[in-house]
Amino acid sequence: MHYIIQLIILIFSAIVHEVMHGVAAEKLGDDTARLEGRITLNPIPHIDPFGSIALPLFLMMVGSPVILGAAKPVPVNFNNLRDPKRGMALVSLAGPLANFGLAILCVIPIKLGLVNQLSYEILIQAIIINLVLGTFNLIPIPPLDGSKVLAAMAPDRWMYKILEWERFGFLIVFAFLYLGLLDRILWPVVLWFSRIFGLGLY
Repeated sequence: MHYIIQLIILIFSAIVHEVMHGVAAEKLGDDTARLEGRITLNPIPHIDPFGSIALPLFLMMVGSPVILGAAKPVPVNFNNLRDPKRGMALVSLAGPLANFGLAILCVIPIKLGLVNQLSYEILIQAIIINLVLGTFNLIPIPPLDGSKVLAAMAPDRWMYKILEWERFGFLIVFAFLYLGLLDRILWPVVLWFSRIFGLGLY
């Protein structure tokens, strides 16, 4: 049951992440996501069998300290944006910022004392998962969002070189996970957030 709750939170959080990419792109001039029916919280168009279900379940079952997952990426045509480079950065930031926003929303009922033991545990899981998702996606490894933010700030010749690494990106991510390097990046953010909001996570 614990795994199921975590998986539901992860899928919902990943969907919100992707929807906000689409919303930001639409506001900045590209309606590809809208035309393909991806600006919706209906999970069916967003579910990726590997990224949304198989990968997180596997990591949970092997006791990984970091649970990762993803929804199917929302299509964005950066060339349609009114300012493609600036727009790429803003669209890429929209997903992680949505996760940080969800984490903060989950803090509110805890701080107001509107929770029981069960809802408290669920909200804490939601906070951790969203902080991990948001921070993980800001790591500047292609194809993660952080790499597109970095590419948008780089000169054009470097931008294309950074984006070319997308085909190797997940190999690098798995190497980071295997070597325990992701723990050193992700958990300090969770603990910092816990200290700021007085959640007592260790």
